[in-house]
Amino acid sequence: MSVANARPGYKKTKEGVIPADWEVVPLGRIAKFSSGALINVASLHEQSSDYPVPVFGGNGISGYTRDALMSGPTIIVGRVGQKCGMVHFSEGPAWITDNALYPVHFQREAHPQFLALALQHVRLNDVRNRNDLPLVTQSILDAVRIAWPPEISEQRAIAAALGDVDSLIRSLDQLIAKKRDLKQAAMQQLLTGKQRLPGFDGEWREGQLGDVIEKLVGGGTPSRSNPAYWGNEIQWATVKDIATFNPHWTQEAITRQGLKNSSSNLIPAGTLITSTRMALGKAIIYEVDVAINQDLKALFPKQNVSVKYLYYWLEHNTRMIGELGNGSTVKGISISDLKGIPFLLAPIPEQSAIATVLSDMDAEITALEQRRDKTRALKQGMMQELLTGRIRLI
Repeated sequence: MSVANARPGYKKTKEGVIPADWEVVPLGRIAKFSSGALINVASLHEQSSDYPVPVFGGNGISGYTRDALMSGPTIIVGRVGQKCGMVHFSEGPAWITDNALYPVHFQREAHPQFLALALQHVRLNDVRNRNDLPLVTQSILDAVRIAWPPEISEQRAIAAALGDVDSLIRSLDQLIAKKRDLKQAAMQQLLTGKQRLPGFDGEWREGQLGDVIEKLVGGGTPSRSNPAYWGNEIQWATVKDIATFNPHWTQEAITRQGLKNSSSNLIPAGTLITSTRMALGKAIIYEVDVAINQDLKALFPKQNVSVKYLYYWLEHNTRMIGELGNGSTVKGISISDLKGIPFLLAPIPEQSAIATVLSDMDAEITALEQRRDKTRALKQGMMQELLTGRIRLI
């Protein structure tokens, strides 16, 4: 776009079209940044009323202390490490370690929260030093160019609008955390029989997990050296897919020829799948047929056990199952140890009722997470419009 093509009241710069009364300014002409101070890692504490001051390092908040390096609002930029270039804003007080940078002097009138948002918008991860040790130096910061509204009132208005969205995101995060805690408490009560749902009073039977499993089916990996075994015909699940779980998709896929010429097995949709090597006790249920590798096992329960109930039972007992694992580097659990885990068997109608309660809680959490993610996307769109001046608030 040429200058002649810019709409009235705007001008073309190397960084894009901005309002005519804005300018593009190197950060070094706005604020001078310096590294924080050393702090004894052993002195860090969990958040509490006794230790209210967050300690910011290269990866964000690393703990809490009584002492404050900054008493008021400030910007923190990760200086070193894999997450260097991340920008945080603290209302204050805060302690900044020597793994982060913060402004020690402003060259011109600037609203700190606006400047933090502007730095987030320019994505410092894209301009950081790309050596073996990722690094953001003071000279790198000095050269970063920012679209700058000269009026502090406009900076304040932009920061307030985006701050309101941040507040909504924080409130959703807090609500999601609360709902997850409530679900954990519900699992502790309902899956152990400590609390019974209305209308249920029958006895539960004590036994072992193996008593309620009809069969376990393992998997395998087709030869990586044969490209004919790999394609998009059959979804192929591994432990990696637990962390990025999508009920319709896996990170890799194999061909029918690959399935036929390996020890993998095709697992029907709706089957409970768990890990016996790494991520022990984690469970997933796909809504499509999938093949699995050797680290996963498909559990086919007997008719007196609900699949969804067993799914929540595994989720509730993940830590205990993990502690049963063996191995110095990668933990695994044997089939015999898995089958030998104590298991309380509720009557099938009560299992279904418990699974429904927990499934409804999951649905509520998922809906809140989707709302939060949409709000984050909205914020990104607002940042693009407001921090480039495409939309003016005053």
